[in-house]
Amino acid sequence: MRYPTGNSKRNQPLPRSSSSRARSLTDPLLQPHQLVNQDLKLDNLETKHFVLVHGGGFGAWCWYKTIALLEESGYKVTAVDLTGSGIHSFDTNSITSLSQYVKPLTDFLEKLTDGEKVILVGHDFGGACISYAMELFPSKVSKAIFVAAAMLTSGQSALDMFSDKVESNDLMRQAQVFLYANGNDQSPTAIDFDKSLLRDLLFNQSPTKDIALASVSMRPIPFFPVLEKLSLSETNHGSVRRFYIETVEDNAIPIAVQESMVNKSPPEQVFILKGADHSPFFSKPQALHKFLVEISRLP
Repeated sequence: MRYPTGNSKRNQPLPRSSSSRARSLTDPLLQPHQLVNQDLKLDNLETKHFVLVHGGGFGAWCWYKTIALLEESGYKVTAVDLTGSGIHSFDTNSITSLSQYVKPLTDFLEKLTDGEKVILVGHDFGGACISYAMELFPSKVSKAIFVAAAMLTSGQSALDMFSDKVESNDLMRQAQVFLYANGNDQSPTAIDFDKSLLRDLLFNQSPTKDIALASVSMRPIPFFPVLEKLSLSETNHGSVRRFYIETVEDNAIPIAVQESMVNKSPPEQVFILKGADHSPFFSKPQALHKFLVEISRLP
């Protein structure tokens, strides 16, 4: 066990939690009462509304197992499609800023009623997106959960984090395909993945059916938002309680990179998903659900 430390009361060290279930490639869905206390009183929680934010190339569709489990447990769930993702019709190559990419999320948060709060969950590049939203709407975010996600510090871009990773990750380097919608003599406009390498990179522990779903659903990642450095303040972003869920068998953001992010900006608590690849909503949906519920219940 390791104990992340911090200066604020909110960041007092708490022990790590770990999924002890044996790895299963099929990992069939269980009934909610098999995962959490049947006597869970959701009315006593600060919020029972989860907002799920997908990672680069993914869409709201990737959360389908998590949505079902949370709703069956009595939670309210919103899964957003960021601009140019999922079924959002905008051309990915035309996205020029992080604010444009994250607009569906920030629009949603802006429309929440006064006093209404949500739990933000970000996966992969969605971690940078929820950090951006936390800076804008700290009073509307009860907790922020980073799932195998880019948890950046102020002045850092997702590219900064991914660059360190790619240098030592041959698989990521081989899988990346840069798109040049403005011409090959200009900067890339988006990043795609070689579909023949998707399984090894993103889904090495995931069921075959989910890999098939992803292979026909994933879209390119807009390049310019990945370049943009975040401006995060202690007053806004720093006031939101953060939690990190690590994925041990991750080939896209290796556990060493996740550990590095956690050490640079320690969250309140770290949870460890054993046997999970980069897409735990596919490979470890029950264990992921258990952690989400556990975090929601933390006073």
